[in-house]
Amino acid sequence: MLKVGKIAPYFNVSFYKGVRMNKIFFLLLFVVGLSAQTVGGVAVVVKGSAITLLDIKKEMDNQNLDADRAVNLLVRKKLEQIEIKERGLSVSSDDVYDEIKKTASRNNLSVSEFYKAVRDSNGLSSTDLKEQVKYRLLSQKLHAAIAYSHISPPTDSELQEYFELHKDSFERPSAFSVIIYQSSNKARLQEKINNPMFYAPDIQTNEQLLPYDRINPKLASLLTKTEVSTFTPIIPDGKGGAMSFYIKEIQNSEETKIDSVKTEISNIIMDNKREQVLSDYFARLRHSADIKIIRKPE
Repeated sequence: MLKVGKIAPYFNVSFYKGVRMNKIFFLLLFVVGLSAQTVGGVAVVVKGSAITLLDIKKEMDNQNLDADRAVNLLVRKKLEQIEIKERGLSVSSDDVYDEIKKTASRNNLSVSEFYKAVRDSNGLSSTDLKEQVKYRLLSQKLHAAIAYSHISPPTDSELQEYFELHKDSFERPSAFSVIIYQSSNKARLQEKINNPMFYAPDIQTNEQLLPYDRINPKLASLLTKTEVSTFTPIIPDGKGGAMSFYIKEIQNSEETKIDSVKTEISNIIMDNKREQVLSDYFARLRHSADIKIIRKPE
């Protein structure tokens, strides 16, 4: 017969407490783990690299896409990132800064003014902007590497055919009659646009005739898209302030000749060819890659 005194030490109270606390601890870890999976849950895995539900929801909001299109876009981006890494492509911080400086210069802004304009309009910090520019430069390198040997410049017959099929899209105004509203205070300028009768002595006005072929192409595009008797969206004025153009009249031009738009047409055709090559390439890559779609936002 066993003696109680020999067995009792194995069933003491502290032992029971220890076992119970360990079970509770591991249960809590398990519950926390499940919670983390739900909140930041992995939605898609592309060659071992995760896309989360949060990534998809951000893409849906930022690009105004449904879940399927957002997933497709993010999978494409993920495949590009993996290709960039596998090919060993890189850009330096100097490359990134030079690109930002060029973009700022094209908008008649200093780099610091450009950072501020981006932050005010998109909420992006300078660090976020640099990351976006870096990825864009890397993507350009990748796309060039993929498409370089697969596309050739368009022939004259291709240019002529495209021009004949899209002649209406190459019609250009000859000039814009505008009133330029300019202010150091963007809010005051917006108030003036909302209520043109509003008196604002701190807003300068300047009436001008802007020839289409003598202004910045981006400004020409903006003015072309703006209806007569309306204001353009507010844009930076290059001096730390803001400006908007009121369109009084758009003067029509003579019929566009192909010689004046050959470069533009060539660029369009090359872009179309490049995108077709890239689409085919990444479609094949996606077909052969290990991609697991676990779930999508509800």
